[in-house]
Amino acid sequence: MSFEQASLLVLLLAMLIFFSLDRIRIEIVSIAGLLAGYALGLYPADQIFTGFASPVVITVIEILLIVQVLARAKLFDSLATRFAAAKPSRFKVISGTSSLAGFISIFMNNIGAFAITLPVALGLGTALAIPRRQIVMPLSFAALLGGMVSLIGTPANLLVSDGLAKATGTGFRFFDFAYVGLPVAIAGILLIAFRVQRLFPEPDEAPATISSIARRIVVERRVPDASPLIGVRLSECSARFGIKPHALIRADNFVFGPLDQSVIEAGDVLLAEGGDTTFAGLSAAQTLLADAHPDGNQADFARVESVVMPESTLVGSRIRSLEVFHSRGVAVTALSMRAPRIEGRFLDLQLSIGDILTLEGSRTAIAEALDESECLPLAQTVPVEPVVLSWRPFALFAGGVAASAAGLHPDIAFACVILALALLNLLNIRQAMADLNWPIIIMLAAMIPIGQAMATTGAAETIAGWLSLVVPIADPFSGIALILFLAMALTPFVNNATVAIVLTPIALEFAKAGQHAPDAYLIAVAAGASLDFLTPFGHHNNTLAMGIGGYRFGDFLRAGWPLTVACYGLALFFLALFWL
Repeated sequence: MSFEQASLLVLLLAMLIFFSLDRIRIEIVSIAGLLAGYALGLYPADQIFTGFASPVVITVIEILLIVQVLARAKLFDSLATRFAAAKPSRFKVISGTSSLAGFISIFMNNIGAFAITLPVALGLGTALAIPRRQIVMPLSFAALLGGMVSLIGTPANLLVSDGLAKATGTGFRFFDFAYVGLPVAIAGILLIAFRVQRLFPEPDEAPATISSIARRIVVERRVPDASPLIGVRLSECSARFGIKPHALIRADNFVFGPLDQSVIEAGDVLLAEGGDTTFAGLSAAQTLLADAHPDGNQADFARVESVVMPESTLVGSRIRSLEVFHSRGVAVTALSMRAPRIEGRFLDLQLSIGDILTLEGSRTAIAEALDESECLPLAQTVPVEPVVLSWRPFALFAGGVAASAAGLHPDIAFACVILALALLNLLNIRQAMADLNWPIIIMLAAMIPIGQAMATTGAAETIAGWLSLVVPIADPFSGIALILFLAMALTPFVNNATVAIVLTPIALEFAKAGQHAPDAYLIAVAAGASLDFLTPFGHHNNTLAMGIGGYRFGDFLRAGWPLTVACYGLALFFLALFWL
């Protein structure tokens, strides 16, 4: 193995580790890796930023711009109202909303499909008394499954198609992925809709005795006079009141000392973690109280839950620095965090993707702040953007899809759609560009030269040689089974675009070594990269679902492993049926 090959593999391993840890922003890791690759001599200076001009990246940007217009149309809200009036069964609601997410995901990115259908699904769940935990996870998984069906369903599909085009001169057609993706998506959606009712039977409004199933939040609360907490040691709070104390503040100063010696007094402020229903019960019993909002008696006052989206400007910020809220008189009163790291006071907490904020203030002010910060409200208690009462955006998008399916390059087809939307004043390109999910785009563009270096340095050929020692390369079925497994094993820990970038050159070399057509191997890469059901951090959809649904890490393993095994078997069957 040459120095370039060894250094590339070490670089990729380091980047995959940093991606999976999710401690450093993905765009920083990507740019650092891109520059490190140049410093190691993996590609010349004139190829460093070629990824930003890639048709794959341009197509992803175009789809994200179009999604912003389609999301404002609220087309599916009226359909949900009619659906709820029919009083469908719980299975029909879960499978129906999940199927809707999967269908939308065929034509746009997975996060966009999840965000569009989430308010609809939560509204239906509330109206029909369906626990949130039975709705949110299937919605996330369905969006991932729907992305397997078309060329533009996920960046991974675009990347493997681009790899095929560079290797053979012709990429995949628009619905080539559907031969495997469609049956797998249908079966996967039905399976998860059936299983979640047995996995998560608890209602949302849990009694205090089982408050551990409620969403866990971090809050600061004041201890009022005559509170049962007065005289209680911090070490006793968990057993007696169901909350985990992190800090005790007295007269704006921390009270230090062992938990079994720190005693709560009247007027103290407690920074604590616990179930949301637990804190609601403590407030009702005058045990712990939140400071009253100055606008609490106003007619326009609202309390809203909102999730931090991947493109949000709040990611990485601390609560005390959120001027987008503070300047409008909006207070952050509680925070549900995926991995709480409690240091300092409540205002010092740092936000991550999927965290859920509880906001109090004027409805109008909250709506403006959420729109500016790119956060998604989880309840329709705030004004929403004006509905685009027009069929034209959908007709234009359908025209772009049809043109792409007919053979026009997707980047050209959707550029025409964007131009038409802008001419009809349905899209403000300047504002829409500012609202894009730039970290994902930067990551994708930065990883492309690194992925190409897998082929140019010979690293892909070396890895393919190693793999040929594991499986008989003369048997294409064994080859695609291994490639599908590798993609499926990587994607729970890193995003699917990175999986596709890393494995595409390896799959091409593996097909070349066995003297087989590369199509089946690349479809296997794309399919495996979307089978991401085992962890909450492999894909941003799962990260968001964990916070919104109040799931634990183990919930994804319990729900995801049967789905992963079933989808792997089905994908392998249809790969052999249609592509070998």
